Amino acid sequence: MGLAPSGKPGTGLEEQLNLIWSNIRAILASAGMTVDNIVRLTSYLRDPAYAEANAAARTAALGGRPVPTTAIVATTLASDWLVEIEVIAAG
Repeated sequence: MGLAPSGKPGTGLEEQLNLIWSNIRAILASAGMTVDNIVRLTSYLRDPAYAEANAAARTAALGGRPVPTTAIVATTLASDWLVEIEVIAAG
C-alpha cells in the first residue's frame, strides 16, 4: 500500500507509488532481499488511467528488469487508496 509510517495514504498517485516502492524495499530488506528477488507482481488500480504511471514506477523501481506482471482495475479499493501492489519474491 502507498501508506506513510503514520498509516495514512499518500495524497496523490505519484506519492502513493513512491511510498509503495519504499515500503516494498523495506519489507524485502527485512527478509535479506532486494527488488532483484521479485519474481511476480500484481497491481490493483482504482482507475485505469493510473496504468501508465504505475508501469513507469515499476520499471524505474526494478531498473528495467522484466518481471511477470498483471494489472487489475479494482474500483472497490477504498477511495483514498489509488493503487495497491502485491509482490512475490524468492530468495
